[in-house]
Formats: sequence, C-alpha cells, structure tokens
Amino acid sequence: MKRRRNILKKVKGYRFGRSKKESAAREAIVHAGKYAFAHRRDKKNDMRRMWQVKMGAVLRKNGMSYSKFMGAMNKKGIKINRKMLALLAEKHPESFKRLVSYI
Repeated sequence: MKRRRNILKKVKGYRFGRSKKESAAREAIVHAGKYAFAHRRDKKNDMRRMWQVKMGAVLRKNGMSYSKFMGAMNKKGIKINRKMLALLAEKHPESFKRLVSYI
C-alpha cells in the first residue's frame, strides 16, 4: 500500500492511466528518469549554442564572424570561455567591442 502510494505520488499530474494505475505509473517514472537524464546533457549543448548566437550577432555588427573571432582568440592565447564572452557581448558591448578590435 505504501509503495503504491509513493509511486502514485511521483506521477501526480500525469495524464490518463499513468497517474492512477501502478504498473503504468512505474513505467512512466522510468521513462521520465531517462528523459530527465538525457535532457540535462542537452541543456548544456543548448546553452552553448545560445552563447554562440549571442556573440555572433554582436560580432557581425563589428564586421567579424564567430569562427574567425574564436580562431583569433585561440591564436592570441586568450582563454575566456564562451559563457563569459556572451555575457560581455550582451551586457557590456563597449568592452566586447574593445576586445574585438584588439584581435
């Protein structure tokens, strides 16, 4: 009884039989766990893509492409991660512009 109650507590809000029937609920929990695990990894890729898009938009305004900018950064040995560069491009465009002109 307690096991069933705990399983059904986890699937509260699920649609159809998955929220009421124990076997369907158990299967739903397993699938939800798999998706949650996979999508935690996907979220990291999505964030990286978003940072690249943000930098690319600001870089195009300054007459440079994203790939050329990152290549120049690596050649100069400047080790700033994409998250910080995107933040700089979004919140402090004048500082980012100075960085682009340095490269």
